[in-house]
Amino acid sequence: FGERPAVLVVDLHLAFTDPRYALGRLPMVQVACDNTAALLRLARTKGVPVAKCYTAYGSLRDMPRWKIADVLDHFYYGDPSNAPDPRVHDAGYDFTFAKNAPSMFFHTPLITFLAKQQVDTVIVTGCTTSGCVRATVVDAFSYGFRVIVPRECVGDADPGPHEQNLADVGRRYADVVSQAEVQAWLAGLAPPGGAGAAP
Repeated sequence: FGERPAVLVVDLHLAFTDPRYALGRLPMVQVACDNTAALLRLARTKGVPVAKCYTAYGSLRDMPRWKIADVLDHFYYGDPSNAPDPRVHDAGYDFTFAKNAPSMFFHTPLITFLAKQQVDTVIVTGCTTSGCVRATVVDAFSYGFRVIVPRECVGDADPGPHEQNLADVGRRYADVVSQAEVQAWLAGLAPPGGAGAAP
């Protein structure tokens, strides 16, 4: 851990958490969403910045060549599936934005948001571990952040890719630790001097 953390929430929108959608029926992601919600409640009391993303496009013309049917069917601006899961959402506090690639950093305002608040440590949560979480971890590492992944706060479709990717990013780019360890560290932070999502 460094001195100034932020929590990044990757794609915990209804497309991945609501069983009405094909991708919303993944048990590991449901567990990750619940655990992330608990971590966020603590982080916000400490004034820690929170950035959340969803994935959306204007049309097939600006969409990359995804091979996932649910993305092709639902991941468009204004689709109800892009609403944040209410378990992790605080509209008055969080910085929530759309991304159009696996990484939360790719062509988004995230780096500006983090730089303005002098963040040096990012705590990456969300889904999926082998996809957008991994891409976000790699880009965060590439930008020079300390990267923390609480293993109970990320999820995937299957345990195999989940565990393999946690092991791999833990060898190369991030510290993969328990949710309890992250929450204990957050609990020890000084009281906030202001809102986490300051302008």
